[in-house]
Amino acid sequence: MKDSVIAAQQTHPADRTAGDLARAAVSGWLGTAMEFMDFQLYSLAAAIVFNKIFFPDVSPAIGLIAAMATYGVGYVARLAGAVYFGRMGDRIGRKKVLYLTILLMGASTTLIGALPTYAAVGILAPVLLVVLRLIQGFGAGAEIAGATVLLAEYAPAKRRGLISSLVSLGTNSGTLAASGLWAVLLGVLSEDQLLSWGWRLPFLLSFVLMVFAFWLRRGLKESPVFEERADVVDGVALAKDEVESVIARADEAEGSVLAAGIRQRKGKAFFLALGLRFGQAGNSGLVQTFLVGYIATNLAVGRSVPTDAIVYGSLLGFATVPLVGLLGDRFGRRALYLTLTALTVVIAFPVMLLITSGSTPGVMLGMVLGLNVGVLGLFSLESVTMAELFGARTRFTQLALAKEIGGILATAIGPVLAAGLTAVTGSWWPIAAMLIVYSLITFVSALLAPETRGRDLVRLEDAV
Repeated sequence: MKDSVIAAQQTHPADRTAGDLARAAVSGWLGTAMEFMDFQLYSLAAAIVFNKIFFPDVSPAIGLIAAMATYGVGYVARLAGAVYFGRMGDRIGRKKVLYLTILLMGASTTLIGALPTYAAVGILAPVLLVVLRLIQGFGAGAEIAGATVLLAEYAPAKRRGLISSLVSLGTNSGTLAASGLWAVLLGVLSEDQLLSWGWRLPFLLSFVLMVFAFWLRRGLKESPVFEERADVVDGVALAKDEVESVIARADEAEGSVLAAGIRQRKGKAFFLALGLRFGQAGNSGLVQTFLVGYIATNLAVGRSVPTDAIVYGSLLGFATVPLVGLLGDRFGRRALYLTLTALTVVIAFPVMLLITSGSTPGVMLGMVLGLNVGVLGLFSLESVTMAELFGARTRFTQLALAKEIGGILATAIGPVLAAGLTAVTGSWWPIAAMLIVYSLITFVSALLAPETRGRDLVRLEDAV
């Protein structure tokens, strides 16, 4: 039976050098950057041009809603990917899954840039768009979860918040790259050029990033936490019945470690993580997706203003994200969560007043504030806190599910709901109200959650 070799396998995990940590950090950052660049490319295209080239036979308002709904379809596939790849990552290791996710995301994103339009093939065009969104989402459903888990499990406990925030910088980098590309296209191309061929360029260019990311991950070592797990033998996690058999034969100390991981009643940590996810995910869908289209469609400002605002906000995020990570290492995760969510509630209406003021500086300032306080700051905390909430045996699966269910309920549905509410009311106040509701859900979840700073990630059981 496998229990005879567990101790030998787990007492001497492979050493990890500073170079290994750096490679893991860059790999996690780059993969997450690619995921968010892919999705931000699509969300901006959905807001700016897809309603015209894939849904041209409807009114502008209905076209925007249809484009946003197609954007949301990818989140359904993300959930399936989270389940499939999450379970795989908990069983055979983190790095093997990250090879597959990067290929699925990169290939599907590149192919979106080669799609025929509605004018060329009719209804087949949006059908193919949905299919590629589903494939893209299936891979992306585990990419950021895998990168988050890998980097948190590599990082020293005292600097886990700072190092894990690099995953969030990946989201910021991807957002910046996608927004920058679109800002350039909107600035230099005419409307006809953009609609005929210009929109394809960002998607086709993502192929280069996919190749580089795959090459980088070839030399990546497995997470040391995965290798130290008491239920992993020869690089594969034991099934539940095998662990139960080991427990029956093990001494008291080893048996209690294994029993804690498989007999704990699950659920509390998952629902807390889901609540923590809501603020960031919901606010992201509103600020980075819906407001871009809303501003371009409803406000008398230049068409490049909202994308420029995302670019400036993302640049500021290179300071916001690591600063929040450092503060989380210093003062704890809960204190930062409570502060950022409360601040988002306070500024929600003032931010929307700035955005809808009709002035370019007002739009810029409102978008930059909303992005950094309500989205990027929370993402920095999320990257480490959710990893610390879960035990090592099911960390990948639970984290991926919490992220993707939160994404479906908030990021995917949010823009569609916001489009409907603003169309019905003829006003912007539902957007501010949604920002407040999302942030309050995370505020309450942070109040109920334990402080996880410094937790031993090799433990098999959840924090609660």
